[in-house]
Amino acid sequence: MIKKTLFFSQPAYLHILNRQLVIEHKHQNTSYQVPVEDIGFVVLENQQITITQSVMASLIDNNACILCCDEKHMPSGLMMPLAQNNTFSEKVRYQLEASEPLKKNLWKQTVAAKIRNQAALLKSIGIDSTPMLRWASEVTSGDKENVEAKAASYYWDKYFSYIDTRCKRHRNGPPPNNLLNYGYAILRAVVARSLSASGCLLMVGIYHRNKYNAFCLADDIMEPYRPFVDKVALNIVSQCGEIPEKLTTEIKRQLLIIPTLDTIIDGQKSPLMIATQRTSASLVACYTGEARRMLYPEYC
Repeated sequence: MIKKTLFFSQPAYLHILNRQLVIEHKHQNTSYQVPVEDIGFVVLENQQITITQSVMASLIDNNACILCCDEKHMPSGLMMPLAQNNTFSEKVRYQLEASEPLKKNLWKQTVAAKIRNQAALLKSIGIDSTPMLRWASEVTSGDKENVEAKAASYYWDKYFSYIDTRCKRHRNGPPPNNLLNYGYAILRAVVARSLSASGCLLMVGIYHRNKYNAFCLADDIMEPYRPFVDKVALNIVSQCGEIPEKLTTEIKRQLLIIPTLDTIIDGQKSPLMIATQRTSASLVACYTGEARRMLYPEYC
């Protein structure tokens, strides 16, 4: 089932009544309800939103994510269930005991899938992707040659040149980096939710290791999904006719379609949020020894 994404950009009062999320906009004198079990993501952007403890508890009990934004309206925090899997402790044990060769193999698969999807995006906009495909085939165990960095340099140079030759990719860089950052935050929440539901510890990554990062595993697994966000950003720039300096409410609505984007995974068409669930399940199968291949989407 595709879960709903709720986006709150105006002051609101959120509370629970009969397992329904009640949303009251007092300044508009309006109120409506949404079944809690239908909600997958809640984005709280406005600083004047009041949310009760029962709302947070109910959302978490239904494996929903709450994404909080800072005063600049950028995602800054993520509230997640601690454990929504009935065999959580067993699966965590497999994850923690995963051998280095296994983790290196999983990272190889992840990097190769990411580069292939980046190549497919470039090809879709008429840019030569031949070097990217060659590099994808050259990724070794653990990507010890750092092919990912070589491919990223080529990819971002072509990507931003397509938009504007003056653009460069940097997290704190000028637009359209703001589009990418917002989109990646949404993607990270989607992936983190799926991993949590599969019984994984989010802070224990395959490749990413950072004592200040509680979402290392999500940052690993989201890599092959990033080109889907990159395409949405390209579409927004194309529709605007220029690089948007500010993220308007309408632009954010377009970025919030990311969980429902079409993907092809294991030969089947699936919304992105379903694909991340299949990817997460395949990761657990690799940890437990039931499988050797991770399922990642193909850019389409």
